[in-house]
Amino acid sequence: MTGYFKTALLMAAMTALFMAAGALIGGTTGAVIALVIAGAMNLMTWWGSDKAVLSMTGARLVTAQTAPEFVYLVNDLADRAGMPRPAIYVIDSDQPNAFAAGRDPQNAAVAASTGLLQRLTRDEIAGVMAHELAHIRNRDTLIMTITATMAGAIGMLGNFAFFFGGNRDREGGFLGALLVMIFAPLAAAIVQMAISRSREYEADRGGAEISGAPLALASALRKIDHYARGIDNRQAEANPALAHMFIINPLHGQARDALFSTHPNTENRIAALVAMAEAGGGQSRATSIPRVRR
Repeated sequence: MTGYFKTALLMAAMTALFMAAGALIGGTTGAVIALVIAGAMNLMTWWGSDKAVLSMTGARLVTAQTAPEFVYLVNDLADRAGMPRPAIYVIDSDQPNAFAAGRDPQNAAVAASTGLLQRLTRDEIAGVMAHELAHIRNRDTLIMTITATMAGAIGMLGNFAFFFGGNRDREGGFLGALLVMIFAPLAAAIVQMAISRSREYEADRGGAEISGAPLALASALRKIDHYARGIDNRQAEANPALAHMFIINPLHGQARDALFSTHPNTENRIAALVAMAEAGGGQSRATSIPRVRR
């Protein structure tokens, strides 16, 4: 019940933020319209947020016939974790990355980019997908997908304020629109950060336990971080509200441990996994984490 309470609290907070932005743009009428829109979006995101996110990334469903090795790997990890097998998707992107979506373990999906499947070893891929399964098991995915869709909608309100300038007949209408333009997307981003950074450490730990190879996951994180700095992820660049869903920030030029980063510092995550391996929290055939050649 704790997970559902947190989700309800998040949905209420995002709805309040949405209403406040609507009020600044259009007064009481704007707030009411925003409430109706937010209510509809909450229902849609509860039941279909995973489909919306998968559609926004252009992910395609794969099966044992179309991607046998990848599907077998994910299914084996899910069985090992005692979880329902998720739907499995592939994103056509050269940047190695992955994410999970869905409202609960019975209605979940995992997605990996073609770059991830081509540039990482099998053990590293297993570590990444185990990390995503840990997100599903921890019921992070509902919160992450709801936040992504609601944050995107709040960003759209900012664009609306830019083009229409709010209710100029109401005192402070233009100033209200300006505040929405600047602060509403920022506030949505802060909510994303609040629910994202701590969850990545938990998913790293859970993924290492599922795969039994914390150092393989650590090696994967280093490789993905390296490639993400130099390879575009056009889907994430077009929809920045999705950035927090990926295992590593897919956007260019993001300070990895700055105040406004959606992800923890990658080296800190690697250090936590190395400490876990040294403490015996999972086994790995690797003895060190190799540097990625530039």
